[in-house]
Amino acid sequence: MTDFFELLKTRRSIRQFQDKEVSLETIQEIIEECCLAPSAANRQPWKFIVIQNQDFIKQISDESKKNILAYIEQNPGSPSKQYEMAMRNPDFNVFYNAPSLVFIIGPKDAANLYVDCTLAACYFMFCASARGLGTCWVGLGTSLLDPELLDRMGVPEDHKIVAPIILGHPKGIPGIPERMKPDIIKIIP
Repeated sequence: MTDFFELLKTRRSIRQFQDKEVSLETIQEIIEECCLAPSAANRQPWKFIVIQNQDFIKQISDESKKNILAYIEQNPGSPSKQYEMAMRNPDFNVFYNAPSLVFIIGPKDAANLYVDCTLAACYFMFCASARGLGTCWVGLGTSLLDPELLDRMGVPEDHKIVAPIILGHPKGIPGIPERMKPDIIKIIP
């Protein structure tokens, strides 16, 4: 296991993976550990969907790309415009051809859903990294609208996707990008 403070400095978003699966047992261990994350009123609203079928991951990617392109066409000034070329590339996979994809989802009516699931996602990424695995939260993977696809994925109608996280054995670990200094507005002693 990696020292926690070293882990804080070295965990990176990984987008290139070895052609090697992560065992379902390991993924389940990581999920159990990430459920130790705090949540508002200890409600623990998170649920998980694990997908390891590459053809299905590609279908989900294609659905996401289609929906992002439709959104860009309706909102040409959107920041999503920066992804347009990638979305038009038929070979681009939103999930970077990762061997595993884990969706963290929760009930649409949960008051603190995004905060709670984000905390679980952070724990997930750190637990995976401590095992030498790579992850990346792929925000583009939340653009899923097809009810049949969502049903096939197992997303209940009253739930929403918060965090699509890819998981695999990294080909390499990128260096630490430059970080800005903390912007402390005021200290009141």
